[in-house]
Parts: sequence; C-alpha cells; structure tokens
Amino acid sequence: MISQSMQDALNLQIQHEIYSAHLYLAMSSHCESEGLKGFAHWFKLQYDEEMMHAMKFYDYIQDQGAKAIVPAIEAPPAEFDSPLLMFEEVLKHEQFVTARINDLVDLSLSEKDHATHIFLQWFVTEQVEEEATANDIIDQLKMVGSEKTGLFMINREMASRAAVPAQ
Repeated sequence: MISQSMQDALNLQIQHEIYSAHLYLAMSSHCESEGLKGFAHWFKLQYDEEMMHAMKFYDYIQDQGAKAIVPAIEAPPAEFDSPLLMFEEVLKHEQFVTARINDLVDLSLSEKDHATHIFLQWFVTEQVEEEATANDIIDQLKMVGSEKTGLFMINREMASRAAVPAQ
C-alpha cells in the first residue's frame, strides 16, 4: 500500500508522461507536414514509448491498491521552427521529466517506501538514456547545420528506429 501523498505524486507523473506522449505526437505531425518522414517516424515511436511509461505508472498504482487517476492534459505546441530547435525542446522536456522522477525517488526515500523506490529505478535509468539520445541527435543536427544533404541523411537514419518492445 502506498501513502496518499505517493499516490498523488505518481498520478501527477501519469499526467507528465501523457503530456510527453502528446508533445512527441505533435512533433511527429509537424515533421510529417514538413516532409521529414524519418523524424515523424522517430517521434511516433517516442509517443508509443511515453504512453508505455504512463501505463507503467498506472499499473503500479493499481497494483498497490491505490487508484490511478487520468488527469486532463494540456495541449502541446503544434508548430516548431526546425529539427534542431525541436530536439533542444525534447532535451529540455526530458530534463524536466528527469527532475520529476528524481522528486518521486526522494519522496519514496523520505517515506521509506521501498517498493516504490525499486519501481522508480527503471525510470531513473530510462531518463539517462532519454537525455543522452536527445543530446546525440542535437550534436548531429548542429554538425550538419543548414546543410540539406546532412538533414536528409539524419532523416533517413531516424526512419530506421525500431519500436521498443513493451517492458
């Protein structure tokens, strides 16, 4: 059983994860409309991954005998200036999510909620990967600058991203 404060905090994290998914779907739509189908594909898979994260929180809350609440989700932006600026926004957003996960870990430690602490370790590791991926893509986009051939090549690489099986 988890405390009410932990239940509330985990439910808030569901909101953050679903917002992340919506942000990535909006980015996918924007890329699709700009002819960047590889980037669109990458963002669609990121949408799926974020929804999987939301469901992990949902299932954990329910498994702990608490009630998962699906909150209202704010609409993300629909227009973006460039792939580089999109991925800089991705990094900023993932850093926000990392901070929220860290807050949850801190709460689990302060409440001596060992089960939740163990559950959250997967997300701690996941956030390291999310930020590293965003940084790698930012570095590539900065490297090619406004060179259309370079953007074309990165777009092709993004199209080869494989779906991650549910964990």
